[in-house]
Amino acid sequence: MADAAMMAAHPDAYIGCNFDVTFKDQCTLQTCCLAQSSFLYRPNFGANLFFAIFFGAMAIPQIGLGIYYKTYGFMIAMLFGLALEVVGYVARVLLYNNPFNGNAFLIYLICATIAPVFITAAIYLTITRIIVLYGAQNSYFKPRTVAIAFMFSDFTSLVLQGAGGGIADTADTKPDQQVGVNVMIAGLILQVVSLFAFAVFCAYLAWRSRTGVLDMAREKIAVRERWFFKAFLGSLFLATLVIFIRSVFRVAELWQGFDGTLWNKENDFLVLDGAMMGIAVIALAAFHPGPAFLGQWAAANWSFRAKKTSVNMETRSKETRRDYPSDA
Repeated sequence: MADAAMMAAHPDAYIGCNFDVTFKDQCTLQTCCLAQSSFLYRPNFGANLFFAIFFGAMAIPQIGLGIYYKTYGFMIAMLFGLALEVVGYVARVLLYNNPFNGNAFLIYLICATIAPVFITAAIYLTITRIIVLYGAQNSYFKPRTVAIAFMFSDFTSLVLQGAGGGIADTADTKPDQQVGVNVMIAGLILQVVSLFAFAVFCAYLAWRSRTGVLDMAREKIAVRERWFFKAFLGSLFLATLVIFIRSVFRVAELWQGFDGTLWNKENDFLVLDGAMMGIAVIALAAFHPGPAFLGQWAAANWSFRAKKTSVNMETRSKETRRDYPSDA
């Protein structure tokens, strides 16, 4: 029996239970046991406060570098992700003070789950600039197609995880709660698949960049040959890898449900979620795309407007030739 196994693994969590209390929000540490809260443990105050402060502090280099190098899209995505991480860990601190706080649990569940979606969005924006830097002809897909595809996947994952978290926390019965958990799992699986597809695309792009014809503009060659840019590429790989590990862990955690072993092991969460995301944001700050690209970040930009402008310029050129025929 699963309950018996959990009682054997976490005996202290079942001391002082009062199942006459219907709603956990009515519980206190004096009147109920931890088994009536969202976890079979009290979240570690120091560890969760550390991560809340850490992710908040990591916003400082992102703001400074983002403004200085004008990498605004990357900066905004990173700040959204970092802000959600901070809010998620602050909610866990509140759960230390009151493990039965339903609002704090909902905030933690949604914010900590969807925060990496914005970090991966920043990475996806970066790969489109890399395509242009090496030569768009080396990619089967245009930069805007790559961005739209992965952003759509990210957005869908975000909606599923957020909606699932809301359903799971507000459910009145176990089956309804499981529906919410299943929706969250679907969103996390989509994120894992998206990250895997992204890794495959990056491998394809690396191969094409070695075998294809590169953009030989002097400025782009200078950027590609810098050691800092090569280290930046390594940091992208590392960030993608650890976020992938984190996402696989969250799938396994939620697959077991809120009564599962992984859900009730805080150390696993702190290492495989908190530390993994910590490594990712450190890598993306230490080797920021701004100094890596120098002035080529803006030059490697892509947009629908640029395409329309190009068409308009060509149209105007043809009109000019019609209006002013040559003397020949």
